[in-house]
Amino acid sequence: MKKVLAAVAVAMTLPMTVMAWEPTGDVNVIVAYKAGSGTDTGARLLATEAQKYIPKTIIIQNLPGADGKIGWTKLVQSKPDGQTINLPTFTTLAAQSGAPFSINDIVPIANHLTEAGVVAVKADSPYKTIEELVAAAKEKGNLKASTNGNKASNHTAAQLLAKSAGFKYKAIPYGGTADQLLALRQGEVDFTCAKVADVAKLVKGDKPELRVLAVFNTKRDPELPNVPTLGEKGLYPEWYGSARALVAPKGTKPEVIQYYVEAFKKTMQDPAVIEAHKKAGMALDFKDNKELGDLIKAQDKFARDVVNDLYK
Repeated sequence: MKKVLAAVAVAMTLPMTVMAWEPTGDVNVIVAYKAGSGTDTGARLLATEAQKYIPKTIIIQNLPGADGKIGWTKLVQSKPDGQTINLPTFTTLAAQSGAPFSINDIVPIANHLTEAGVVAVKADSPYKTIEELVAAAKEKGNLKASTNGNKASNHTAAQLLAKSAGFKYKAIPYGGTADQLLALRQGEVDFTCAKVADVAKLVKGDKPELRVLAVFNTKRDPELPNVPTLGEKGLYPEWYGSARALVAPKGTKPEVIQYYVEAFKKTMQDPAVIEAHKKAGMALDFKDNKELGDLIKAQDKFARDVVNDLYK
């Protein structure tokens, strides 16, 4: 689903004798997945560039495990002091029964990336089109798909594909997107669902490792212009993917949030940053805290109304 970061800091109009808020120490960015995952890669790129506008060291802290729950739980339990930030599959996890956190436990800061999902196979797979994959899945009934965790974003994508195409498959959860894609590259599974940026480097070059069969979008992705959308093939017709964003723990002061909103806005509008993301195959999509808040609410509703039904 949608992915979300976390941060905390602001600047507000104060008396001339009072300094506007700034972080006083290292800013920790919690990534709830392993190094090398799409979330981790995006977080590291953003953190490196953001140091032009945030005058402190930004440290990426990978806290993988429990399909993202460990990292997110750490975030919501952190002090709302402007020193801790996080990157997510937040709304799907928050919508689960007995979840240790909810959307009320975070404060939105800014959206970073919006990435469409893809269906991919190994480069030497016998399935060269989405039609061939679906036909084989229906005939065999036992194709295996790697996921980034039980009910995580890429598992949900596979569920949307299977439900819309009318086939059953075996979902095999791995520790994150990096491990999920490694399993596909090593031939442990038949297909996978990930994001455009996750597979960008693996589908290009003289010896590509993966082949993308379809995109979860209403229009073709500019990074993959020759790849059809699922809707073109009569399958899931809507956009599905991840929004990777920045959020802070509940209780973070407005001036802290505003500081980070402005800092990340400047970062994402920097021409050098735009070019760096373009080279990495990542689609920058800045949204401020209010726009991100609306997105999180919409995704929470999607998770409760649509995603939970996929696993029944």
